[in-house]
Amino acid sequence: MINLSNKEVWFITGSQHLYGPETLRHVAEDSMVISESLCNSARFPVRIIFKPVLTTPESIYEICANANNNNNCIGLIAWMHTFSPAKMWIKGLSVLNKPLLHFHTQMNRDIPWDTIDMDFMNLNQSAHGDREFGFIGSRMRMGRKVVVGHWQDEEAVDRIAVWVRAATAFNDVHDMKIARFGDNMRDVAVTEGNKVSAQIRMGYSVYGYGIGDLVASVNSVTDYEVNSLLEEYVVSYELTREVAGSATLRDAAQIEAGMDKFLKAGNYKAFTTTFEDLHGLKQLPGLAVQRLMEKGYGFGAEGDWKTAALVRSMKVMASGLPGGTSFMEDYTYHLDPSGMSVLGAHMLEVCPSISADKPYLEVHPLSIGGKADPARLVFKSATGKAVNASLIDLGNRFRMIVNKVNVIDCPDMPNLPVASVLWQPMPDLKTGAAAWIMAGGAHHTGFSTAVSAEYIEDFSAMMGIEYLLIDENCDLTSFQKEIRWNEIYYHLNEGIK
Repeated sequence: MINLSNKEVWFITGSQHLYGPETLRHVAEDSMVISESLCNSARFPVRIIFKPVLTTPESIYEICANANNNNNCIGLIAWMHTFSPAKMWIKGLSVLNKPLLHFHTQMNRDIPWDTIDMDFMNLNQSAHGDREFGFIGSRMRMGRKVVVGHWQDEEAVDRIAVWVRAATAFNDVHDMKIARFGDNMRDVAVTEGNKVSAQIRMGYSVYGYGIGDLVASVNSVTDYEVNSLLEEYVVSYELTREVAGSATLRDAAQIEAGMDKFLKAGNYKAFTTTFEDLHGLKQLPGLAVQRLMEKGYGFGAEGDWKTAALVRSMKVMASGLPGGTSFMEDYTYHLDPSGMSVLGAHMLEVCPSISADKPYLEVHPLSIGGKADPARLVFKSATGKAVNASLIDLGNRFRMIVNKVNVIDCPDMPNLPVASVLWQPMPDLKTGAAAWIMAGGAHHTGFSTAVSAEYIEDFSAMMGIEYLLIDENCDLTSFQKEIRWNEIYYHLNEGIK
């Protein structure tokens, strides 16, 4: 359900007529070589499209306006091959509403010491042409990413690829519909939020449904649809004959088929459930949620629509990358001084995309929700580097909080049949948890072994929301100061513009 095949990033190059037609011909040739090199890179999930060299205010405005109105264009990469007087860019940049990356590069990697002359200097002026472009971006208070390096430098290309993936998620949010089955978990604060503000700032539109609407879709499912899913379960997971032939698993398959049908019919990209509103359902949707997340849907438990949207965006960014992305919750701590860690899990709803091995499909009691024993996938996460991200509403703004973590081997837990992850927060549990709590981070997160903090930083910048990082260099005193400074900045930001 994540399709990026028709998406494009436009590669635009700035110059001017001062240098004559021969120089402009070389500029166009060099620009085409660079854009084609990027387009041919396996790092990019979308096409990089060369656009004609821009030399006048009119051509710049036209390309920016066209980008705004092109549904396939998700952003622009700008490079100033020569000196391009930045007053030419003001009108175009003032209307641009697509993400912008400024690539500070040049065609040649090395200076040709033995042959360099004024013709070469006139042609290869990125070192100061990009500074002129950088000034106008700063003067106009434009949010953009700046990447510096030769166009064949793998590190530079990787950073552009991160931005491109963030742009795919930014493009995806602007028609993101979230289905909310039931309301928020009662009396919980952090999962609430201003839906109107979220739609204005981030594009999300949240639709609330009574559980009866979902039940009607579940009841419309045919035996054929249920049997097809049961066959799929047998192939995809480890399960006993008893579970495979149980009425419980059949009920779970019917719920999955009904949910899938409901979400597809409404073009929803994310959804929420709550165990406090299950009227008409035989069990809490555990297996259904896990499998729908694996297909690309965002999910948030207990009515948490912000986390549902975030998980969807992280899945879009991660599309095609190794690793997985899931809804997650910090559940309990291991406070052994020799190795403190966090056990992440949830009642049932953890995505199997993060699993280290083939999941087990099991049925066990659930001491909450008051319904039949639900089916669920049980597994442990793959180990390695990962991130936890939380999107919260502070009233006057939205804040994104990211904690880098290291996923480690999780001991066996024979009496806890749920999907689980064990991680060590950066820089350590005491510092990481204290910083998270000071920032107001939620207990629900988007967890990913596929994307790094840089993806979410770029995505947050595109949406114009606050971003806080808790990493291996986090110092609580400095972190507290950053929070206080941010309060002032975001209070005054609208006035600065």
